[in-house]
Amino acid sequence: MSESPLSVAKPSSQNTTVFQQRFLKFVLLPDTNLMISLSEIAAVLKIPLGQIIPIPEMPSWVIGVYNWRGQIIWMVDLGQLLGFTPWYQQSVIASNHKAVVIHPSNQNLRNSASGDLIGLIVSDVNDIELCDTSDIHSPPASAVTPELAPFLRGYWIKNNGEIVVTVDADAIFAAMPKE
Repeated sequence: MSESPLSVAKPSSQNTTVFQQRFLKFVLLPDTNLMISLSEIAAVLKIPLGQIIPIPEMPSWVIGVYNWRGQIIWMVDLGQLLGFTPWYQQSVIASNHKAVVIHPSNQNLRNSASGDLIGLIVSDVNDIELCDTSDIHSPPASAVTPELAPFLRGYWIKNNGEIVVTVDADAIFAAMPKE
């Protein structure tokens, strides 16, 4: 994984350096825990249902666009993109969308006015996790669906046994329809 400004180098007892990175942990119903690097997150938003404008002839996982502070954000149903239950088919539908707004990892090299933000619709946003990047493992190919595989950086098993899937923001940007 690449080093980010939020990474913390921590010496270990074996004179090697362990890199810790902060991640935002969120949930896709019914019980999938995911995380994405804080260095790729611009904001977390609550968006009223009627505020996202649908755009025709887009993939079904593209919900539409949202105007945030004068910038247009493409809104993506992350669950549907990853091969899980689409947001609109979930048994718990809230009055607001919860969105994790991401930018590419090379954000500093890009023009921020170029519409390079994507909002990921998620079921819930939990907390910030500090993770040793060496603890993020590649999953066996047989354990990952074809829909999920391109967007997966790996998985992390917390001390309590909870498995958290690490999502690749750049892969989500690469999947977006081109103009």
